[in-house]
Amino acid sequence: MPLSRKLLTATVLPAIVVGGLLVSATSASANVAVTQVSSDPFTDAQAQHRTEVEPDTFAFGSTIVSAFQVGRVSGGGSSDIGFATSTDGGTTWTQGFLPGTTANTGGPCGQISDAAVAFDAKHNVWLISSLGVNCPSGTPVFTSRSTDGGKTFGNPVTTATGSLDKNWIVCDNTTTSPFFGNCYTQYDITSSGDSIRMKTSSDGGLTWGPARAPSGTHTGLGGQPVVQPNGTVVVPYLSLNDQIRSFRSTNGGASWTSTVQVAAISHHDAAGGLREEALPSAEIDSAGTVYVAWSDCRFRSGCPSNDIVLSKSANGTTWTSPARVPIDVTTSTVDHFVPGIGVDPSTSGTSARIGLTYYFYPNASCIAATCQLDVGFISSTNGGTSWSTATQVAGPMNLSWIPNTSQGRMFGDYISTSVRAGGNAFPIVPIASAPSGSTFTMGMFAPTGGLPLTGGARRNADTPALQTAASQSVVTAF
Repeated sequence: MPLSRKLLTATVLPAIVVGGLLVSATSASANVAVTQVSSDPFTDAQAQHRTEVEPDTFAFGSTIVSAFQVGRVSGGGSSDIGFATSTDGGTTWTQGFLPGTTANTGGPCGQISDAAVAFDAKHNVWLISSLGVNCPSGTPVFTSRSTDGGKTFGNPVTTATGSLDKNWIVCDNTTTSPFFGNCYTQYDITSSGDSIRMKTSSDGGLTWGPARAPSGTHTGLGGQPVVQPNGTVVVPYLSLNDQIRSFRSTNGGASWTSTVQVAAISHHDAAGGLREEALPSAEIDSAGTVYVAWSDCRFRSGCPSNDIVLSKSANGTTWTSPARVPIDVTTSTVDHFVPGIGVDPSTSGTSARIGLTYYFYPNASCIAATCQLDVGFISSTNGGTSWSTATQVAGPMNLSWIPNTSQGRMFGDYISTSVRAGGNAFPIVPIASAPSGSTFTMGMFAPTGGLPLTGGARRNADTPALQTAASQSVVTAF
């Protein structure tokens, strides 16, 4: 059933600490008050309703915008892409849904997936990139634009067509950059072995230039482009040969370099049939240092579970050896995965403020019926040299409380954290409680008021174990 035009724009959600519908099952062990910022209103029969998964966020000034799948469809994609926007630094939020995407909102596609958010400061426009599924043109990449501060979005612009996957978007917001106002979209072509492509827009996402590829071998997915202050674009991604790799452009997207290795991956598959992969999460500080985080078991003998690891680069070509984020000791039973890293854009170097959100199992060797899914957060105020004590944001959740897909139970292939300049971190995360009959109870939540970045003295003193475990094969799906 299509939503009315009014519902397609925005619905005000007051900043109420969740104390009713979802709290009883999800906050018993959590340390953080949370505010629900979105819920699934759709009723189409194809989807698993009252579900929202796979959020991205971006913050600029006092505005924070998140986008995510609403009404997950088991075979791929969702009923629509939802968004949640705060224009007062995370105090209050409005909820909306992108028009012109699926049949639910007057669009041409059966489903839609893979939301990512950017802001173009030069043109004062918020952008949500998404991936159409079962569309007349295949699986195209769309760009939806907002010219009113993220409160409403218009019908999408078609950015690229074909058999595409895992799109991401970023804009150059440094006024002194020679390419200030350029926006860049990354995606891969599934019909060409996940070959990576980049497109550039210089008019606020209205039009997009030709598809360009990195030089040489460039197959993979999950690229997350970031832009340095000098205009250089760096794109870390997950390659098909179990590596985190990156490439860059120094000329505003006119051409792209060959790829370099960030690190080989050792990855422990999450128990219980949970859908997860070692996709990278990337951010950048004010000096242009790129931070890339992913889940990796190299520090744990025998690869029984993952840590979150972090690599940094000042130029996008030379990367530090992966460092373990010291959430707990390497002999713990905890499995950590799907990180979302955020960096305060006004800080850099040894003063860089980092917020890292992640999901975890307390017991890595659980089974589908016993796995307990939780959300954690940890922060650093010195560029990742040392870290705070981790805190539990949400959980425990049973896997049966989250939607199923052809690749397992899913809360998202990625999550995101945005840090306001000089302020708190805002991860927008899916949190679920026990279903009501056949209807799920899973929405998007923000920590009320955000999470402070306190830093601390926790350091990683462990040395890497041999990478003896085989990595999980990369798969392509929506």
